[in-house]
Amino acid sequence: MSAIATAAALSLPFSLSPSSTNNNKGFKGRFTVFAASNGGEENGFDDKKNSWSSSLFNIEDPKFKIVPQSNRKFLDVNQALEVARYDLQYLDWRARQDVLTIMHLHEKVVDVLNPLAREYKSIGTLKKDLAELQEELAQAHKQVHISEARVSAALDKLAYMETLVNDKLLEDKTSVTSDTATPTPTPTTYSAAFETAKSKAQRKSISVSGPVKPYHPCLKNFWYPVAFSRDLKDDTLIPIECFEEPWVLFRGKDGKPGCVKNTCAHRACPLDLGSVNEGRVQCPYHGWEYSTDGKCEKMPSTKFVNVKIKSLTCIEHEHMIWIWPGNEPSSPVIPSLNPPPGFQIHAEIVMELPVEHGLLLDNLLDLAHAPFTHTSTFAKGWSVPSFVKFFTPESGLQGYWDPYPIDMEFRPPCMVLSTIGISKPGKLKGQSTKQCSTHLHQLHVCLPSSRNKTRLLYRMSLDFAPVLQHIPFMHHLWKHFAEKVLNEDLRLVLGQQDRMINGANVWNWPVSYDKLGVRYRLWRNAVEKGVKQLPFTK
Repeated sequence: MSAIATAAALSLPFSLSPSSTNNNKGFKGRFTVFAASNGGEENGFDDKKNSWSSSLFNIEDPKFKIVPQSNRKFLDVNQALEVARYDLQYLDWRARQDVLTIMHLHEKVVDVLNPLAREYKSIGTLKKDLAELQEELAQAHKQVHISEARVSAALDKLAYMETLVNDKLLEDKTSVTSDTATPTPTPTTYSAAFETAKSKAQRKSISVSGPVKPYHPCLKNFWYPVAFSRDLKDDTLIPIECFEEPWVLFRGKDGKPGCVKNTCAHRACPLDLGSVNEGRVQCPYHGWEYSTDGKCEKMPSTKFVNVKIKSLTCIEHEHMIWIWPGNEPSSPVIPSLNPPPGFQIHAEIVMELPVEHGLLLDNLLDLAHAPFTHTSTFAKGWSVPSFVKFFTPESGLQGYWDPYPIDMEFRPPCMVLSTIGISKPGKLKGQSTKQCSTHLHQLHVCLPSSRNKTRLLYRMSLDFAPVLQHIPFMHHLWKHFAEKVLNEDLRLVLGQQDRMINGANVWNWPVSYDKLGVRYRLWRNAVEKGVKQLPFTK
């Protein structure tokens, strides 16, 4: 029974029913929240209750309390919480009554088996009394199982109700029904309403299975950061893949970055194997040279002909190199990825990972896995919370985690920004980021290199310990730690990818803490369908 009491203390058992009321002034609307009823059950043990005067059982039967009422057609948050508190009181009272019943029956058993009782009762009478008590105990244990089932159902309803509240479905005024009062819902209506709502939620599940499909052209019509500015020197060539095409980055004569197809027009030699000569990339095979717009400007040992290779719009913005791989005209607005004011950049790392970029984004947008996956790095020693939640606006791709002091945002098309409040090294106290005095800011860019490879750009910034920037080889230490954390994720994501390719759905059963990952998938699906007004964006 202690397990039941604990579970009840953690639950807020809501009941869902379309257009229902409680008493004559009940709550009317698309979804109604009402308290569970004890069905008039009575234990009849008031005389024995006094013998156990502990405060454990000195609880008033909540059925005699007045259920909170609403004069409006739909519930606000405070009213829903008040009704939830009422339901919680009932579950707590019911669990205590179950304990009291079993204790009372055990006392009866002791009375029957008392040696003094056996002196004036026959063996037959004792057997009969014990048989009756055995039957009562069986009924009491049956009631315990019923209570356990109620708690389980309450937790299921809580999980779904949380989804409704977070998405503000309780305020869907367009679906408000008439004000006519209806009888209090029966247990059958109570269960049917929840199953209907649950089935509707399941129909919203996402299908991400099978081999990765070719990238939709609409997904290319965004600005993509592909390199850190400090990595692109005047004499440097940086080969990249983007949407399964090879490209090479270099700086032109004016110092501005360029991005051209990493394939020589002459004999298809990779240009990144060559060098930069006076702001042009020189092919190592026959010395043909190309400017940042893809035009061949030098063709040694033969008659010059006009040749041009494909190039992409490429600019430098906020210490990063950006490209526009789409066919539509580039947007004049480039996302800002700078760390917040007061932060200093301590590490910029680039890694090539053998996973599809969507799976990696799914992983980065999820923190609930940390105490299970990252047990040898940053989450070592973390306890497992009873509930992990992500709070976000109704139409947003950003929010904050509870109980972790972490703010997080998905920024289209492939960036994740997070600010982590640090209370103690390796420990999280459930504070918000604003309550923490020191912070770590992270940027993850997941560039879709191909359908099974991602170019990851990682940047870490701190608002404390600036001296760390001047310690020799500190950058290598940060890189080692970042790779160690990523390797903990990679073994899982690679397993997901393998099963996904073979038909498993990696989003088979999303729950409440998957909200940001689900929104990313809904956003991506809308992009690939060519939707004009994308969801969760202004």
